[in-house]
Amino acid sequence: MQFDHIGLVVPDLASGVAYCRDVLGLSRFSVAVEDPLQRVWVQFVHDDHGLCYELVSPASEESPVAQVLKTRRNVINHLAYRVSNLQASAERLRTQRHLPLGPSQPAIAFGGSHVQFFLSPLGHIVELIEGVE
Repeated sequence: MQFDHIGLVVPDLASGVAYCRDVLGLSRFSVAVEDPLQRVWVQFVHDDHGLCYELVSPASEESPVAQVLKTRRNVINHLAYRVSNLQASAERLRTQRHLPLGPSQPAIAFGGSHVQFFLSPLGHIVELIEGVE
């Protein structure tokens, strides 16, 4: 697995961008993308050392991240990894007591590559992104 990004849940992308720009001093932002399957808006932010943040905001009240904002839990939401074989990597996580949070789905932010989320035994979320490691 190759580390890809840290997912941060924000109330809206504008406030997330403002925080990254004004507080963290970041200036490299991708275009914002709405993903209707995931029911979120996403935007990527890169620092000068290669670290990537994914700002994630709900596209509707039914968004899976809407509850995160209400409870203020899991705001630092997930660690994402690129894997060459999503099915094999998902099975390996399952054998290590990671619980799938749903089936794999294509994600617009990754050009239609499938992603799948898991709850780790440590309590954080792991996202697998199918693609080149």
